[in-house]
Amino acid sequence: MTTVSISDEFRQTIPEIKLSCIESEVYVMETNDALWDEIRKKIKDISASLKTEEISKIPAIAASRKAYKLLGKDPARYRLSAEALLRRVVKQKGLYQVNNVVDLLNLVSVSTGFSIGGYDADKINGKVILNVGSAADPYEGIGRGQLNIEFLPAFRDNTSAFGTPTSDSERTAVNAETKHFLMIILDFGGGNLKKATQLAVDLLERYAYATNIKINTIK
Repeated sequence: MTTVSISDEFRQTIPEIKLSCIESEVYVMETNDALWDEIRKKIKDISASLKTEEISKIPAIAASRKAYKLLGKDPARYRLSAEALLRRVVKQKGLYQVNNVVDLLNLVSVSTGFSIGGYDADKINGKVILNVGSAADPYEGIGRGQLNIEFLPAFRDNTSAFGTPTSDSERTAVNAETKHFLMIILDFGGGNLKKATQLAVDLLERYAYATNIKINTIK
């Protein structure tokens, strides 16, 4: 399993940080009809019960926004991926359809409020560490172009930073060729990490035909 750790600097600033790392072999397909039936139902339920002003009060999102502020980043300008997805849902804009693996990850995120990284593990070079991004880090976010990750929580390997709770990078993006998948759920001190992990594993098994599933919780 890919080795993931948290830097001492990061722990000192956000002592509540926990990570749930889920690694597996997956089968990527353009879409999965059964998965999208489940996503549509969840979107309908959320849009009927949640208001925009309530999103920031969801425990996992509130804790994540607090962490961004402690690190020196404005969570209103650099929105957490979970918050951005929920805002789309509440505004009746739905979710993007990417592929079954990314789509199920987004379902876990809107269901739990956790921002989640999803990576092609074969594109990761060596050990992974979560630390704080710098202005000098080159970073191309998926669908966002060049992104300033200074003061953002950032996963990096021996090559460069490749993941933040605001946007994952093009370098390690999941696509049709992905076979080996790494999902990292970030818990900044709110929400039920165990429940989110269980949901993720269930969806991976049902909709991405995941095998050789390994789970590691880092505190």
